[in-house]
Amino acid sequence: MKRIITIQDISCVGKCSLTVALPVISACGVEAAVLPTAVLSTHTAFNSFTFRDLTCDMQDIFNAWEKENITFDGIYTGYLGSTKQIDLVLNAIKMFKKDGTFVLVDPAMADNGKLYKGFDANFVKEMTKLCGKADIIVPNLTEASFMLDIPYVEKGYNEDYIKQVLVKLTDLGCKTAVLTGVTFGDGKLGVYAYDKVENRFFSYFNEHLPCAFHGTGDIYASTVCGALAKGKSIEKSLQIAVDYTVETIRQTIKNENHNWYGVDFETAIPCLIDLLK
Repeated sequence: MKRIITIQDISCVGKCSLTVALPVISACGVEAAVLPTAVLSTHTAFNSFTFRDLTCDMQDIFNAWEKENITFDGIYTGYLGSTKQIDLVLNAIKMFKKDGTFVLVDPAMADNGKLYKGFDANFVKEMTKLCGKADIIVPNLTEASFMLDIPYVEKGYNEDYIKQVLVKLTDLGCKTAVLTGVTFGDGKLGVYAYDKVENRFFSYFNEHLPCAFHGTGDIYASTVCGALAKGKSIEKSLQIAVDYTVETIRQTIKNENHNWYGVDFETAIPCLIDLLK
């Protein structure tokens, strides 16, 4: 069985980060090893929450794995809370990336034209460095604009603009750049990607549902990881992830009493399994 290590925080209640990555990757038939960078009682959209930083434990965990000769087929990073955590992840890539190990970075640091609270230009610089060591990166348009130091364009862009951004992202060092949340105003929403090795663009879109939920980006990135580990191509993995993410939203809005803090991805897992066949 393939094994992925996913490095990000865990919210004890709240459908995001490791709370999503572990079950989604497992549902793909892939072993999910986890390294929590922090433990929160809930995600930060709740009115009050506890937070315990685990930065000081990360290197000790990496060292213990190395002593046990534990290997990984994929390294997947999500939300990282500090430049120190980024430095530790860069070291982990040196320790555990072998021939055949893919690195996927979700540079979770910004949305809607703004950086998340607590992040600054120095954090962007370090995250850009991490993306340069990845095989695949999955930023949204806001994160891409910060890493490339270009103005954020919310809407009205065309395919040529998206392609230019993607090429510039691969110039950072990654092999494949994927822009998430792309729409050309035609009722569709999806992803656009550029494979620098093959010099090839590809895209995939599904229905643009008129709602937004916390954690869907984590569901998307986790699904891409699981599909890649199962041997799917990058292009097919992106398609599966788009379709599954949309289905999680559909399942949620069908339930009038759904939770406000995340999607009902659990009830959509049979759909994910079918998509992987």
